[in-house]
Amino acid sequence: MSLSADLLWLIPALPLIAAVVGACAPRGAFKLAAAAAIAALTGALLLSCGALATALAAPAAKLASNFTWFDLGHGAVRLGWLIDPLTALMCVMVTFVGLLIFVFSTGYMRDDARAKQFFCFLSLFAAAMLGVIVANSLLLLFVCWELVGLASYLLIGFWFQKPEAAAAAKKAFVTTRIGDLGLLLGLLWLQDSAGTLLLYDGGKGLLEPAVLAGLGGSTAIGLLLFCGAVGKSGQFPLHVWLPDAMEGPTPVSALIHAATMVAAGVFLMARVFPLLTPDALTVIAFTGAVTALIGALIACAQNDLKRILAFSTVSQLGYMMLAIGVGSWVAAIFHLLTHAFFKALLFLGAGSVIHAAHHEQDIRQLGGLRGPMRVTFATFAIGMMALAGVPFLFSGFWSKEAILHATHAWGVSQLPLYTGLAAVVLTAFYMTRLVAETFLGAPRSEPAAHAHESPAVMTVPLALLAACAILLSLLAWPSPWLQLLLDPSAAANDHADGVGLMALSIALVALGLGAGWAMYGRKPREKSMSADPLAARAPRVFAFLAARMKFDELYAATFGRAAYALAVFADALDRHGWDGAVRLLARLGRFTGLVNREADEDGLNAGFDATSESLRKTGRAYSRAQTGDAHGYLLMIAFGFVVLVFAVLFGGAR
Repeated sequence: MSLSADLLWLIPALPLIAAVVGACAPRGAFKLAAAAAIAALTGALLLSCGALATALAAPAAKLASNFTWFDLGHGAVRLGWLIDPLTALMCVMVTFVGLLIFVFSTGYMRDDARAKQFFCFLSLFAAAMLGVIVANSLLLLFVCWELVGLASYLLIGFWFQKPEAAAAAKKAFVTTRIGDLGLLLGLLWLQDSAGTLLLYDGGKGLLEPAVLAGLGGSTAIGLLLFCGAVGKSGQFPLHVWLPDAMEGPTPVSALIHAATMVAAGVFLMARVFPLLTPDALTVIAFTGAVTALIGALIACAQNDLKRILAFSTVSQLGYMMLAIGVGSWVAAIFHLLTHAFFKALLFLGAGSVIHAAHHEQDIRQLGGLRGPMRVTFATFAIGMMALAGVPFLFSGFWSKEAILHATHAWGVSQLPLYTGLAAVVLTAFYMTRLVAETFLGAPRSEPAAHAHESPAVMTVPLALLAACAILLSLLAWPSPWLQLLLDPSAAANDHADGVGLMALSIALVALGLGAGWAMYGRKPREKSMSADPLAARAPRVFAFLAARMKFDELYAATFGRAAYALAVFADALDRHGWDGAVRLLARLGRFTGLVNREADEDGLNAGFDATSESLRKTGRAYSRAQTGDAHGYLLMIAFGFVVLVFAVLFGGAR
């Protein structure tokens, strides 16, 4: 089965229709909304498999279907859909992982009063992400990009009655908008420079040689586009929103951190990779390296089950950006694909634990869950080993190695490589700590003591994701299959000289696992309030990392205070400046009105009234003289005649 580019719009359209069905369904129609969401994503998965078949048949082809949205002046705004191997693989990943999360959610959210709205928002989220993937226009991509932000806001703040959830949703929305502003400026610059935002358009698209050769300002444009990825994919320094997103229901965390929102930034950078200059790539590489190390360090000192996984996501996203920065976007996409499966597995496994332990998610209060939750433990352990990079069975090992080898081959600097290797040790350490604290030892609280295995609707998706976390090793580096599929021009890269680096990486994984086991697994803590072994060895460092390196406090003390001071200044300017000027103008208006009134009343009106009164008096006098008596009139005529005769006589005599 294949799918033409003309029908590619059906992939995001199906979950969008499911979102409309969920929105229009009656308040308590949980089953209808869930069934519509699952059916729509199943259909989208089948269509995505058809798109993958089309891409596999012609991996080098860029099958685009463009159309005119509306005419604008002398030109037209054109949008389009694109089928290529990158689009097809991402669509299959998002729909498959999303489908398993949807199924898991039917068990996890069954008792929630607003479960119907939850599936409506999930469908909207999936539709927006699929729209980002299939877009052949950066304008359409940006529209769907913003819909992803809206859906994440709705889902993170789904339990809005909790102040923490409402604050987390607002924080995520505002923080990602900062990055999106840079992305919007980059798109405007691109439109001005190239005259189009279509990626492929018969030789006239942004990513085609004729346009790329004449594009100016590529470094600045690339960095502006990267700003959008920094926000969405939780890169330093805009990573602070991502751990707080844990306030949403656990399936939301799995969807955001595995298949959708955070993947959008990495996908964008891979999609526009030809636009990125060496200078822009250097910035991306160092940003990714710093993010990978910061996320891993902070994860070592967290006690919330989901926040450990959240900072792990920050770290792994840093790895992906590092791979793009060193020029290996294929390695970044490989790690994105493997990470989507094992991170969805870990988050859903965490959801299974939270569900069984009556919403307890502090690892200090858990423990002893290996016995009553065997399926969850086994699948969670597979996800943990895939994330930690345990060789050679797990896909995470191969995708991580691809990134490290590409970084080793980068000729600009070896500092990102050392940072990546440090994150390897830390990843193995904090994941061992997480598993040991959650599943080993004896229960340290009543919820943990009464925990039980989750129902099959929740454990079956875990088993399928665990199988995929292993089977994706078939795509593994150094097999050239994925490289040949995604980027045939770079398939000749040979990393055979990296055996020593692989051995070093394996040794570092073993070191991290061993240190984690020695501190937490060999002798699990017996009481929930007993001191953390790492905190006992380095209390100040542990407290600093537990406080997330105080980034939130730093931002509050700098940008927060600056924003507050600016708001106070704006308020004072409004009250005493602009408002004072308005009041002055109002008083001036009243004064000029008073002068105008006085001039009108005492000048024009008084003069007109005096003239009118004089005329009235003259008229009255004249009217009094007109008595109507004929004798009087004749007497006056006679008198006048006499006067006239005398005047003539005396005048003539002179």
